[in-house]
Amino acid sequence: MPERVLLPGRLYIVPTPIGNLEDITVRAARILGCVHKILAEDTRRTGILCQHLKIGTPVIHVDDHNIHRLLPGILEELRGGAHLALVSDAGTPGISDPGVALVRAAAGLGVVEALPGASAVTTALSGSGFSGDRFVFEGFLPRKGRERQIRLEAVAQEERSVVFFESPQRLAATLADLVAIGAGARLGMVARELTKLHESCYWGTLTELAARFAQANVRGEIVVVLEGATVAPPSDEQVFRLMDAALADGLGVRDASRRVAEQSGRPVSWLYALALRRRCADHPGEEIKDSDV
Repeated sequence: MPERVLLPGRLYIVPTPIGNLEDITVRAARILGCVHKILAEDTRRTGILCQHLKIGTPVIHVDDHNIHRLLPGILEELRGGAHLALVSDAGTPGISDPGVALVRAAAGLGVVEALPGASAVTTALSGSGFSGDRFVFEGFLPRKGRERQIRLEAVAQEERSVVFFESPQRLAATLADLVAIGAGARLGMVARELTKLHESCYWGTLTELAARFAQANVRGEIVVVLEGATVAPPSDEQVFRLMDAALADGLGVRDASRRVAEQSGRPVSWLYALALRRRCADHPGEEIKDSDV
């Protein structure tokens, strides 16, 4: 008897609505209805969605706590030709949600197919009015300790737009902490219960938002978006120090001018004249040779 050849199956990464059930895509609904199993972070919430879509596909509980125990069996099913769908509570799996370990393992088999769809990250960013050309997603910030301080300082200085999730209980403290480290003038948006019945969004400086939420009884799921920080151009004194450092490193006048131009945004021609003056001041009477420039 010839050896049985097992055909690889498919693991579909299926985004689900973050609130409004009408946000499910036609393709996502079709996939959920035709796969062998749905691997879900929360079987109850996924069950509500399946009931809404009139889908009877079996739903299996899979999260970061049991995935290592279930992973060998899931991979064997995929090798045997099973088609499975991975969903999280809401939104896109793996975006601050369980699923990364499973997707990584299934990617090694070449059987992953990710569907586009709902995400609180892009929904909040697109509605914020802040630039989406370059942005970073921070997930949930650390709750306490040195790690939290480091992340908050990085967020406060980030030149790109920043999106992060926050619990309603910690929202006021996080806004106050950002103000305390000097980011009070930064513009932000706090989005609550996106796409749901009681959706609300608030814009303002972080100082204004911190005051608004200081005593508020906040409920629901929170997404915070910050406009990118504006970095002030270096002062003349800072440029002088950069030039002195470049010359001290042994660079010629031309190379020093180019380096400081990249660091400061100042015109090369202005920096070239500055470099000549600094060089002559440090080495009076020295003839500057072609090799120096």
